[in-house]
Amino acid sequence: MKLIEMKAPAKINIGLEVLSKREDGYHNLNTLFYPIHDLFDTLLIERTEKFEFICDSSFVPTDDSNLVVKAARLLEEYSNKQINARIELKKNIPSQAGLGGGSSDAAATLISLNEMFELEIKYEKMLELALELGSDVPFFIKAKPAIGTLRGEKLQFVNVDIAEPILIINPHINVSTREAFSNISTNSSATNFRSVLSEEKLDYSLARARIKNDFESTVFRLHPEIGEIKKTLYEWGALFALMSGTGSTVYGIFPNIESAEKAKEKLPKSYFCFTSTPQM
Repeated sequence: MKLIEMKAPAKINIGLEVLSKREDGYHNLNTLFYPIHDLFDTLLIERTEKFEFICDSSFVPTDDSNLVVKAARLLEEYSNKQINARIELKKNIPSQAGLGGGSSDAAATLISLNEMFELEIKYEKMLELALELGSDVPFFIKAKPAIGTLRGEKLQFVNVDIAEPILIINPHINVSTREAFSNISTNSSATNFRSVLSEEKLDYSLARARIKNDFESTVFRLHPEIGEIKKTLYEWGALFALMSGTGSTVYGIFPNIESAEKAKEKLPKSYFCFTSTPQM
């Protein structure tokens, strides 16, 4: 196979709890990952005589610090095969926004190169390799709704379908993940995310009462503008709203497209705004 085009979807966190600090320096988490398949980066991968990585965004580094490059190098190391490919990344997902764009790109790279170079790496091993690249990367190997525990890599897939539009807002504020974790207070108990599901749907009244993102208090204090986005979404009819990841993206689930669009009109035009519509 000489050419692969791969879509790397975004994700939101329906709840994110920090349970404890680990001896390895990471934290034990509890979250419900939900993929956003209609917001995606695109990777074009072609077999060539040498490795090359390019991106259409000037904000994305193309050196060895990029997760796409790291994923390719990791496969080389594991398989003892030289990965000669040209990888072109077309960015649509905002970077460092809590939407998992970089992690999704890394997972798409692992999947595509595994296929292109016939490495025959099975799913469980792919998860191990993905975790070496980042805590969110294993989720994107399948990109299906899942409860994530430990660092986020222990996945329990769940049947949940959000039938309503999801308005995704990013104010282009960079939130330092390191700073967010350094100010976090750990949780004593984990929310049972299955308790807010009814017939594969989110019960929004229960979700509002039980689900939280532990990073909101710190991030909203440091960046009040992000907290105002969540407030605006609720004021204009969101059934449920929350910050995703460590920020700065906030999303709101609305009863219909009309109400989502009205809420979007109340936000600054400079913001990144995307309305994810139900997948048929």
